[in-house]
Amino acid sequence: MVPPPAIDVDVHGVTDTTTLTTPNPLTINGVDKRRAAYPKLAAGIAAVADVDSFKGRTQHLHKPKAHRWDHRFSAESNARRGNSLKGAAKYLRNPGMISLGGGLPSSEYFPFDELSIKAPLVGQFSEPETHENGKVLTAGKHDMANDISLFDVSTAFNYGQGSGSAQLLRWIIEHTEIVHNPPYQDWHCTMTIGSTSALDMAFRMFCTSGESILAEEYTFSAAVETARPMGLNVVGVGMDGDGLLPSSLDEILSNWDESKGKKPFILYTVPTGQNPTGTTQSAQRRREVYKVAQKHDLIILEDEPYYFLQMQPYTGANAPDVPPPASHEEFLKALVPSFLSMDTDGRVVRMDSFSKVIAPGSRIGWITASQQVVQRYVVHADVSTQGPSGFSQLSLYKLLDEHWGHAGYLDWLIHMRLEYTKRRNVILDACEKYLPREFVKWTPPSAGMFMWLGIDYEKHPEWKGEGKGKSILDLEEQIFQTIIRHGVLAMKGSWFYADAGAKHDTLYFRMTYAAAAFDKIDEAVKRFGEGVREEFGLPPLESNGSA
Repeated sequence: MVPPPAIDVDVHGVTDTTTLTTPNPLTINGVDKRRAAYPKLAAGIAAVADVDSFKGRTQHLHKPKAHRWDHRFSAESNARRGNSLKGAAKYLRNPGMISLGGGLPSSEYFPFDELSIKAPLVGQFSEPETHENGKVLTAGKHDMANDISLFDVSTAFNYGQGSGSAQLLRWIIEHTEIVHNPPYQDWHCTMTIGSTSALDMAFRMFCTSGESILAEEYTFSAAVETARPMGLNVVGVGMDGDGLLPSSLDEILSNWDESKGKKPFILYTVPTGQNPTGTTQSAQRRREVYKVAQKHDLIILEDEPYYFLQMQPYTGANAPDVPPPASHEEFLKALVPSFLSMDTDGRVVRMDSFSKVIAPGSRIGWITASQQVVQRYVVHADVSTQGPSGFSQLSLYKLLDEHWGHAGYLDWLIHMRLEYTKRRNVILDACEKYLPREFVKWTPPSAGMFMWLGIDYEKHPEWKGEGKGKSILDLEEQIFQTIIRHGVLAMKGSWFYADAGAKHDTLYFRMTYAAAAFDKIDEAVKRFGEGVREEFGLPPLESNGSA
């Protein structure tokens, strides 16, 4: 391959991106050496990214290729032919080509000279430390032409490819390789406008109105609310303390009634810190689910916003803490392996996001899937969402690539792990103090943001039995209004039904420990407990938390 020409400030348009790779271990050090050994990335306005060049190509040659998914694409997806104007960008690879083709406004008319953000130094991640000692990262308008940076305002703020900028995409691909190392050759990544947008597009790529999809019986409400207007039915799969049950999944598919329509082939799952239940599928559970997916030829939509919010083991109130990971390697080994990391078929579409570990307002995530699936996604993005915001991409590039690097980002994720462990422990301690165990049950979450509280409604004084008075939903609403009156908001479990029409004989509430200050978490749980005690006819707690 011939490297592209250097950026020429007199030529405005799209340039191709090509680099070379050498065999290196799938480590941070290996990625850094690979970058240093080969030509500097040259990616101008709306540059097409050569995804394979960002991977350790020779490290994947021994792996199988992904299955083909032609039989799974929807009619809508099959009808898409991409953006013809963006297709013309390939001609700008020709040296000396002057573009009068693309409708790209000149950066001369962008009313921004530079973009500056203040970010934490590695190891000084707290808000006060960032305020006092943080580093100001600045991107100028013409940093690329002036050989100051590989990305700048004039490029980032212009039109781009649906896959996102080559500069940030390279970092994302390297990160995915370091963390997951997908076990097949032709995996690719492309940026998304966050995971909810990615899910919407995935449903449209694979599904047709009247079909069914599979999800945990309690699932992310926005996923259901995305599917229903498309005419999709959501079938709930049974769960236990380890999340989705492979036996329930297999039973549903093995005994599928064709009168209900086509047998579903899409499984939507949140394997880690599941929303709303907080459950995390173990490595063995994921392997079992994957085997069922192979048996029934499923595509797994692996939605993982909480993957890096896996926490230290809970040892109980007043017990000594488990020491944090002592190295990046130890941290990565402590993570439950992803579906992507065990996907030999290319049947997993993994959705990642910066929303929970950097900032939701960045509106940047990415999917990892087979090249075939990613190409379909990009074709769709090019005529709908386009690429994520250039402001966000440039900010994240400055932070993740130029400032922290892969090592610094892992340090940040370890910091997040320990911070969420503290928050989880605060809410668990509060539950032990204030909630009546005879009526409320919970399991300490090992990841994510949520506590899932089961209410033993059969012990409620107004429960008379099924069909003999107030229903479970009636009692749920009554308890909900009581805790609202006590000054705390917790979400009703029924809001997370995958299939509201199915029979449910459980009553849950979801609480989060993600946002409130520590003392507010304690007070909120106390108020929740007061409401529950009132509903179940118990006396109020004393100020010290004792009955």
